[in-house]
Amino acid sequence: MVRKVAKNMKGKYMKEITVEAKIENLDKVQSFIEEQLESIGCSMKTQLQVNVSVEELFVNIARYAYQDKVGEATVKLDYSQGDTILEITFVDEGVQYNPLKKEDPDVTLSAEERQIGGLGIFLVKKNMDDIKYEYKDGKNILSIKKKI
Repeated sequence: MVRKVAKNMKGKYMKEITVEAKIENLDKVQSFIEEQLESIGCSMKTQLQVNVSVEELFVNIARYAYQDKVGEATVKLDYSQGDTILEITFVDEGVQYNPLKKEDPDVTLSAEERQIGGLGIFLVKKNMDDIKYEYKDGKNILSIKKKI
């Protein structure tokens, strides 16, 4: 389900999509994000960086947030024309988990020497200008920002 939540005369808007947190819904989420990025004129480089980050974060929610149950994930996109800051927020009611507390992998080591996991969130940190996490009212809320 895609909703246009708000739009005002200054060109600020927020849109969101809520889907079951399943890997099969990644295409819906990515299509939603791509449509929004194209409508605001994002460069291809920015679109690629955002798409990689969105994929990583949504897949993590789908795989881990609800363990063996099925829950929902909401992806919100905020943008103000003229502001040049794009914000995408992921909300789920799964197990509380702050991926920002995980130590960054040592990318100077070979793949065989590195521990498994952590590379995806590391890429999100590198691709985005800001990333924040909070747990509030039983919800994981992770926001990423990108200057466009």
